[in-house]
Amino acid sequence: MVSPTDRDTSRVSGLLHDFSLEITGKDVGDLQKAAAGVPQGTRVNVTFLANEQTSVRVRAAEVIKGLGFRPVPHISARRLTSRDELDRYLSALAEIGATEDVVVIAGDPAHPAGPFADSLAVIASGALTEYGVRSVDIAGYPEGHPKIHEDVLWRAVEEKTDALRARGLDYSVATQFVFDAATVVRWIEQLRGRGIDGPVRIGVPGPAGVQRLLRYAKRFGVSSSASVVQKYGFSLTGLLGTAGPARFIADLQSAIDPALHGEILLHFYTFGGVRATAEWVRTALSGEE
Repeated sequence: MVSPTDRDTSRVSGLLHDFSLEITGKDVGDLQKAAAGVPQGTRVNVTFLANEQTSVRVRAAEVIKGLGFRPVPHISARRLTSRDELDRYLSALAEIGATEDVVVIAGDPAHPAGPFADSLAVIASGALTEYGVRSVDIAGYPEGHPKIHEDVLWRAVEEKTDALRARGLDYSVATQFVFDAATVVRWIEQLRGRGIDGPVRIGVPGPAGVQRLLRYAKRFGVSSSASVVQKYGFSLTGLLGTAGPARFIADLQSAIDPALHGEILLHFYTFGGVRATAEWVRTALSGEE
Protein backbone atom coordinates (compact mmCIF):
# COMPACT_ATOMS: atom_id res chain seq x y z
CA MET A 1 0.00 0.00 0.00
CA VAL A 2 1.03 3.60 -0.50
CA SER A 3 2.24 5.16 2.72
CA PRO A 4 0.51 8.20 4.27
CA THR A 5 3.48 10.31 3.22
CA ASP A 6 2.91 9.30 -0.39
CA ARG A 7 -0.77 10.19 -0.14
CA ASP A 8 0.03 13.65 1.23
CA THR A 9 0.06 15.52 -2.06
CA SER A 10 -0.90 18.93 -0.71
CA ARG A 11 2.70 20.26 -0.69
CA VAL A 12 3.65 19.41 -4.25
CA SER A 13 1.19 21.08 -6.60
CA GLY A 14 3.43 24.09 -7.34
CA LEU A 15 5.83 22.14 -9.56
CA LEU A 16 3.08 20.31 -11.43
CA HIS A 17 2.18 23.03 -13.93
CA ASP A 18 2.98 21.85 -17.46
CA PHE A 19 4.11 18.39 -16.32
CA SER A 20 4.81 15.73 -18.95
CA LEU A 21 4.33 11.97 -19.18
CA GLU A 22 6.34 9.24 -20.88
CA ILE A 23 4.85 6.13 -22.46
CA THR A 24 5.85 3.41 -24.91
CA GLY A 25 3.93 2.89 -28.11
CA LYS A 26 2.13 -0.11 -26.63
CA ASP A 27 0.95 1.99 -23.65
CA VAL A 28 -1.30 4.17 -25.78
CA GLY A 29 -4.37 2.11 -24.88
CA ASP A 30 -3.71 2.79 -21.20
CA LEU A 31 -3.40 6.49 -21.98
CA GLN A 32 -6.78 6.42 -23.70
CA LYS A 33 -8.34 4.92 -20.58
CA ALA A 34 -6.68 7.53 -18.34
CA ALA A 35 -7.22 10.50 -20.67
CA ALA A 36 -10.12 12.04 -18.77
CA GLY A 37 -7.84 12.63 -15.79
CA VAL A 38 -5.01 14.26 -17.75
CA PRO A 39 -5.14 18.01 -18.53
CA GLN A 40 -5.59 18.91 -22.19
CA GLY A 41 -2.35 20.01 -23.83
CA THR A 42 -0.18 17.79 -21.62
CA ARG A 43 3.07 16.72 -23.28
CA VAL A 44 3.25 12.95 -23.75
CA ASN A 45 6.59 11.48 -24.79
CA VAL A 46 6.70 8.33 -26.92
CA THR A 47 9.84 6.25 -26.39
CA PHE A 48 11.95 4.74 -29.19
CA LEU A 49 12.23 1.08 -28.24
CA ALA A 50 14.19 -1.47 -30.25
CA ASN A 51 11.28 -3.93 -30.28
CA GLU A 52 8.67 -1.47 -31.58
CA GLN A 53 8.16 -0.61 -35.23
CA THR A 54 8.13 2.97 -36.48
CA SER A 55 4.45 2.54 -37.35
CA VAL A 56 3.67 1.84 -33.67
CA ARG A 57 5.39 5.05 -32.57
CA VAL A 58 3.68 7.12 -35.24
CA ARG A 59 0.29 5.63 -34.41
CA ALA A 60 0.86 6.40 -30.73
CA ALA A 61 1.71 10.02 -31.58
CA GLU A 62 -1.46 10.24 -33.67
CA VAL A 63 -3.63 8.92 -30.82
CA ILE A 64 -1.96 11.29 -28.34
CA LYS A 65 -2.74 14.24 -30.57
CA GLY A 66 -6.29 13.04 -31.10
CA LEU A 67 -6.82 12.96 -27.34
CA GLY A 68 -5.90 16.64 -27.12
CA PHE A 69 -2.36 16.13 -25.81
CA ARG A 70 1.00 17.16 -27.30
CA PRO A 71 2.92 14.22 -28.76
CA VAL A 72 6.67 14.34 -28.15
CA PRO A 73 8.29 11.48 -30.10
CA HIS A 74 11.73 10.19 -29.16
CA ILE A 75 14.50 9.85 -31.73
CA SER A 76 17.21 7.38 -30.74
CA ALA A 77 20.32 8.27 -32.74
CA ARG A 78 22.23 4.99 -32.49
CA ARG A 79 19.19 2.90 -33.40
CA LEU A 80 18.78 4.64 -36.76
CA THR A 81 20.21 2.59 -39.61
CA SER A 82 20.41 5.47 -42.11
CA ARG A 83 19.56 9.09 -42.83
CA ASP A 84 16.72 7.73 -44.95
CA GLU A 85 15.21 6.01 -41.91
CA LEU A 86 15.33 9.29 -39.98
CA ASP A 87 13.70 11.12 -42.90
CA ARG A 88 10.94 8.53 -43.22
CA TYR A 89 10.22 8.67 -39.49
CA LEU A 90 10.10 12.47 -39.40
CA SER A 91 8.05 12.58 -42.59
CA ALA A 92 5.46 10.20 -41.13
CA LEU A 93 5.27 12.29 -37.98
CA ALA A 94 5.00 15.51 -40.00
CA GLU A 95 2.03 14.10 -41.92
CA ILE A 96 0.06 13.88 -38.67
CA GLY A 97 1.38 17.17 -37.29
CA ALA A 98 3.57 15.58 -34.62
CA THR A 99 7.03 17.04 -35.21
CA GLU A 100 6.83 20.33 -33.33
CA ASP A 101 8.37 18.82 -30.18
CA VAL A 102 10.79 15.88 -30.12
CA VAL A 103 13.28 14.23 -27.78
CA VAL A 104 16.69 13.40 -29.25
CA ILE A 105 18.82 10.89 -27.35
CA ALA A 106 21.86 8.78 -28.19
CA GLY A 107 20.17 5.53 -27.18
CA ASP A 108 21.36 2.38 -25.43
CA PRO A 109 23.38 0.56 -28.14
CA ALA A 110 27.12 0.67 -27.57
CA HIS A 111 27.67 1.02 -31.32
CA PRO A 112 25.51 2.93 -33.81
CA ALA A 113 23.43 0.97 -36.31
CA GLY A 114 23.96 3.72 -38.89
CA PRO A 115 25.54 7.14 -39.43
CA PHE A 116 24.45 8.78 -36.16
CA ALA A 117 26.91 8.19 -33.32
CA ASP A 118 25.04 10.41 -30.87
CA SER A 119 22.22 12.90 -30.53
CA LEU A 120 24.44 15.80 -31.61
CA ALA A 121 24.86 14.08 -34.99
CA VAL A 122 21.09 14.04 -35.47
CA ILE A 123 20.85 17.73 -34.53
CA ALA A 124 23.74 18.63 -36.84
CA SER A 125 22.19 16.74 -39.78
CA GLY A 126 19.64 19.51 -40.29
CA ALA A 127 16.80 17.00 -40.59
CA LEU A 128 14.89 18.34 -37.59
CA THR A 129 14.25 21.79 -39.02
CA GLU A 130 13.45 20.32 -42.44
CA TYR A 131 10.44 18.55 -40.95
CA GLY A 132 9.11 21.34 -38.77
CA VAL A 133 10.70 20.61 -35.40
CA ARG A 134 10.65 23.69 -33.17
CA SER A 135 11.72 22.38 -29.76
CA VAL A 136 14.07 19.57 -28.72
CA ASP A 137 14.48 17.83 -25.39
CA ILE A 138 17.96 16.50 -24.65
CA ALA A 139 19.08 14.22 -21.84
CA GLY A 140 20.50 15.22 -18.47
CA TYR A 141 21.97 12.98 -15.77
CA PRO A 142 21.94 14.45 -12.24
CA GLU A 143 23.82 11.43 -10.87
CA GLY A 144 26.06 11.03 -13.88
CA HIS A 145 26.06 8.06 -16.25
CA PRO A 146 27.52 4.64 -15.37
CA LYS A 147 29.34 4.42 -18.72
CA ILE A 148 30.20 8.04 -19.50
CA HIS A 149 32.68 10.29 -17.66
CA GLU A 150 31.21 13.42 -16.07
CA ASP A 151 33.34 15.79 -18.17
CA VAL A 152 32.08 14.11 -21.35
CA LEU A 153 28.47 14.45 -20.20
CA TRP A 154 28.83 18.15 -19.51
CA ARG A 155 30.60 18.79 -22.80
CA ALA A 156 27.83 16.94 -24.65
CA VAL A 157 25.10 19.06 -23.04
CA GLU A 158 26.97 22.26 -23.88
CA GLU A 159 27.59 21.21 -27.48
CA LYS A 160 23.97 20.16 -28.02
CA THR A 161 22.49 23.33 -26.57
CA ASP A 162 24.90 25.42 -28.65
CA ALA A 163 23.91 23.50 -31.79
CA LEU A 164 20.20 23.90 -31.08
CA ARG A 165 20.52 27.62 -30.43
CA ALA A 166 22.50 28.03 -33.66
CA ARG A 167 19.62 26.44 -35.56
CA GLY A 168 16.99 28.60 -33.89
CA LEU A 169 15.48 25.68 -31.99
CA ASP A 170 14.12 25.88 -28.46
CA TYR A 171 15.33 23.25 -26.03
CA SER A 172 14.71 21.67 -22.66
CA VAL A 173 16.89 19.32 -20.65
CA ALA A 174 14.97 16.26 -19.46
CA THR A 175 16.63 14.19 -16.76
CA GLN A 176 16.95 10.61 -15.71
CA PHE A 177 14.97 9.93 -12.55
CA VAL A 178 16.72 9.97 -9.18
CA PHE A 179 15.53 9.40 -5.63
CA ASP A 180 17.42 12.26 -3.92
CA ALA A 181 16.13 15.82 -4.43
CA ALA A 182 19.33 17.40 -3.08
CA THR A 183 21.34 15.71 -5.83
CA VAL A 184 19.00 17.18 -8.44
CA VAL A 185 19.25 20.70 -7.03
CA ARG A 186 23.07 20.59 -7.01
CA TRP A 187 23.06 19.40 -10.62
CA ILE A 188 20.68 22.19 -11.70
CA GLU A 189 23.00 24.74 -10.11
CA GLN A 190 25.94 23.30 -12.06
CA LEU A 191 23.87 23.40 -15.25
CA ARG A 192 22.98 27.07 -14.74
CA GLY A 193 26.58 27.84 -13.88
CA ARG A 194 27.54 26.62 -17.35
CA GLY A 195 25.17 29.06 -19.02
CA ILE A 196 22.51 26.50 -19.91
CA ASP A 197 19.36 28.43 -19.12
CA GLY A 198 16.57 26.49 -20.85
CA PRO A 199 13.75 24.73 -18.98
CA VAL A 200 14.66 21.58 -17.07
CA ARG A 201 12.25 18.68 -16.81
CA ILE A 202 13.11 16.61 -13.76
CA GLY A 203 12.45 12.90 -14.23
CA VAL A 204 10.15 11.48 -11.56
CA PRO A 205 8.72 7.96 -11.29
CA GLY A 206 4.96 7.85 -11.00
CA PRO A 207 3.60 5.69 -8.16
CA ALA A 208 4.80 2.11 -8.58
CA GLY A 209 5.69 -1.00 -6.65
CA VAL A 210 8.94 -0.70 -4.71
CA GLN A 211 10.44 -3.76 -6.39
CA ARG A 212 9.64 -2.36 -9.81
CA LEU A 213 11.23 1.00 -8.93
CA LEU A 214 14.37 -0.75 -7.77
CA ARG A 215 14.55 -2.81 -10.97
CA TYR A 216 14.37 0.33 -13.07
CA ALA A 217 16.93 2.04 -10.83
CA LYS A 218 19.35 -0.85 -11.37
CA ARG A 219 18.70 -0.85 -15.11
CA PHE A 220 19.43 2.87 -15.47
CA GLY A 221 22.26 3.13 -12.94
CA VAL A 222 20.24 5.20 -10.45
CA SER A 223 21.52 5.26 -6.87
CA SER A 224 19.22 3.23 -4.61
CA SER A 225 21.13 2.81 -1.36
CA ALA A 226 19.17 2.42 1.86
CA SER A 227 19.81 6.03 2.88
CA VAL A 228 18.80 7.42 -0.52
CA VAL A 229 15.53 5.52 -0.86
CA GLN A 230 14.64 6.40 2.72
CA LYS A 231 14.74 10.07 1.70
CA TYR A 232 12.42 9.22 -1.17
CA GLY A 233 9.97 7.56 1.18
CA PHE A 234 10.44 3.80 1.25
CA SER A 235 12.66 1.22 2.87
CA LEU A 236 14.65 -1.64 1.39
CA THR A 237 13.04 -3.83 4.05
CA GLY A 238 9.54 -3.08 2.77
CA LEU A 239 9.73 -4.35 -0.79
CA LEU A 240 6.08 -5.38 -1.10
CA GLY A 241 4.72 -1.85 -0.87
CA THR A 242 4.13 0.94 -3.36
CA ALA A 243 5.99 4.25 -3.38
CA GLY A 244 4.84 7.58 -4.76
CA PRO A 245 6.82 10.77 -5.47
CA ALA A 246 5.18 13.15 -2.98
CA ARG A 247 8.12 13.45 -0.59
CA PHE A 248 10.67 13.83 -3.39
CA ILE A 249 8.63 16.55 -5.13
CA ALA A 250 7.96 18.37 -1.85
CA ASP A 251 11.70 18.35 -1.05
CA LEU A 252 12.48 19.57 -4.55
CA GLN A 253 9.87 22.31 -4.41
CA SER A 254 11.14 23.61 -1.07
CA ALA A 255 14.69 23.88 -2.45
CA ILE A 256 13.92 25.48 -5.82
CA ASP A 257 14.28 29.25 -6.23
CA PRO A 258 13.10 30.32 -9.71
CA ALA A 259 15.45 33.31 -9.64
CA LEU A 260 18.41 30.97 -9.16
CA HIS A 261 17.32 27.72 -10.77
CA GLY A 262 15.20 28.96 -13.65
CA GLU A 263 12.19 27.12 -15.05
CA ILE A 264 11.85 23.69 -13.44
CA LEU A 265 9.16 21.23 -14.56
CA LEU A 266 8.38 17.58 -13.88
CA HIS A 267 8.50 14.64 -16.27
CA PHE A 268 6.77 11.47 -15.09
CA TYR A 269 8.01 8.00 -15.99
CA THR A 270 4.89 5.84 -15.82
CA PHE A 271 6.54 2.70 -14.45
CA GLY A 272 3.45 1.82 -12.41
CA GLY A 273 1.04 2.49 -15.25
CA VAL A 274 -0.35 5.57 -16.96
CA ARG A 275 -3.60 5.52 -15.03
CA ALA A 276 -1.89 5.37 -11.62
CA THR A 277 0.36 8.31 -12.50
CA ALA A 278 -2.50 10.35 -13.95
CA GLU A 279 -4.62 9.76 -10.86
CA TRP A 280 -1.75 10.71 -8.55
CA VAL A 281 -1.16 13.96 -10.45
CA ARG A 282 -4.89 14.76 -10.51
CA THR A 283 -5.05 14.33 -6.74
CA ALA A 284 -1.95 16.46 -6.24
CA LEU A 285 -3.29 19.25 -8.43
CA SER A 286 -6.59 19.28 -6.57
CA GLY A 287 -4.80 19.50 -3.21
CA GLU A 288 -6.53 16.40 -1.88
CA GLU A 289 -4.98 14.19 0.77
